[in-house]
Amino acid sequence: MKYFLTLLLSLSATITWSQSVNAPLNEDYYHWVDRYEIKDGIINEHFHSSWKPYLRSDIAQFLQNRKNENTSSTDQFNENYLLNDNWEWADSVDNESRKPFLRHFYKVKSDLYHVNQPDFDLHVNPVLYLGAGMESSNDTRTFINTRGVEIRGMVDRKLGFYSFIGENQIIFPEYVRNSIGQNLVVPQEGFWKNFKDDGVDFFTARGYISFQATKHINLQFGHDRFKVGNGYRSMILSDNAPAYLFLKMSTQVWKIKYTNLFTQLTADIQGNTSGLTANNRYPSKYMSMHHLSVNVGKKLNIGVFESVVFGVDSARSDALDIQYLNPIIFYRAIEQQNGSPDNVLLGLDFKWLVAKKLSLYGQLTLDEFLLDNLKEGNGWWANKFGVQLGGEYIDVFGINNLDIQGELNLARPYTYSHSSSYGSYSQYRQSLAHPLGANFNELVGIIRYQPIGKLMLQAKVIKANFGSDPDDTQNFGGNILLDNSSRVSNFGNEIGQGVSNDLLYGNFTVSYQWRHNFFIDLSHTYRKVDSDDVANNTNTNYTSAAIRWNIPQRLNEF
Repeated sequence: MKYFLTLLLSLSATITWSQSVNAPLNEDYYHWVDRYEIKDGIINEHFHSSWKPYLRSDIAQFLQNRKNENTSSTDQFNENYLLNDNWEWADSVDNESRKPFLRHFYKVKSDLYHVNQPDFDLHVNPVLYLGAGMESSNDTRTFINTRGVEIRGMVDRKLGFYSFIGENQIIFPEYVRNSIGQNLVVPQEGFWKNFKDDGVDFFTARGYISFQATKHINLQFGHDRFKVGNGYRSMILSDNAPAYLFLKMSTQVWKIKYTNLFTQLTADIQGNTSGLTANNRYPSKYMSMHHLSVNVGKKLNIGVFESVVFGVDSARSDALDIQYLNPIIFYRAIEQQNGSPDNVLLGLDFKWLVAKKLSLYGQLTLDEFLLDNLKEGNGWWANKFGVQLGGEYIDVFGINNLDIQGELNLARPYTYSHSSSYGSYSQYRQSLAHPLGANFNELVGIIRYQPIGKLMLQAKVIKANFGSDPDDTQNFGGNILLDNSSRVSNFGNEIGQGVSNDLLYGNFTVSYQWRHNFFIDLSHTYRKVDSDDVANNTNTNYTSAAIRWNIPQRLNEF
């Protein structure tokens, strides 16, 4: 970490430009932003949508530069909502409250308390998530209780800061509780402890600083997570795993955006997974990533990436290899020069605005690959790759704010895994890419309809087939945490091998935005798993209600 800090401090002396923090990752929020780019049918020059989250300043600038032709009243509501949410970067917004609370609070619709001075900008908001539910498979009543605070701001309009802290007690649906019991991790979270008989208790904290090193280079350092791609899932980097320590450098000039991400992760040590008391330091590993995004004309964006995961094990004695801090070198060349002890992934992504209202996107991730073995079709274990192909169509059949999305994802057995626990593509025993890990194929269908500004209806169906291991002694390639040298076979490997499981997941959610960022949710979920191992079979209906204030929905869609 001292190398990260040295680089950060050496660049800080050059700060002369105003900067922005990110708009936190939120499925609904980002759909509203991205649909306008699809609606316009032109690649937006202010942000490259393959790398999320976006800067708040870029969101405001994009919305204010739109022509707003043939915009529905619902779209106008969403645009006003987004501008109000990023009002410090908007030239003119309708954000003033008619009746501030106790004169000092909610002077603007979007912030409980704010300061807006030339040398200091501050936004403070409460965070609340209260929900309850019940399911048909058992008598346990589920609930969620999250309380916290979100703070963002700027000093001298040169240094930005963001912090989120939240205390959580949750009793999840049975299938999530079973996953926690099996994997000993809470989805998307780090350290946790038991709560009552069936619940979990954990603390969530994210925070970072942000500044412009030059007019075109943004630097961020802190603790958060990111997502690469335009799909619902990501085969490159997703927000599935908990937040991690990072240093990110984004260079955006002309039609190019080049992003460097350097992270410190928690390694996946099989002997240290009970971890409900933190008496000892958990072992660390590191990931470095390069992502180059290029706008080709006004309709096509193409991205290429490479990443490497590495740490201390029997193959190497140096934890943080400073060679991987090189922001422009090809990682695979370094890794081979070092004797190939680390896990290197590379690949590409794209987005094509085929026409106004229609977008196609995709990703290809290569872990290891030999074309000759692929041509032979012999199922060689090291032909490890993941693929995504999807599309999004907005204002379907001319119905305003009716949007549909379809997506195919697949990953061959042993993809994202490594011969060392320090090389698996994971953070805190959770996949950095797809929540199913590897050895799966998946179809996702989503329908979103917003009949009026405050009301959102969403239906989602996920159908997947994945292969699991019958016991701890066999590795069929689905669990990315397992040493892939323990593989069952070198040849004859195919997606879904091992214990075959068919997953059907369906959800329908109604969300009503009562006040700015205050949502009331009603949701029903159906989940069924048919497995070759009858002990894995599940079938449940789950109904829940919740109120959310300045926080996205907690989704467990696996």
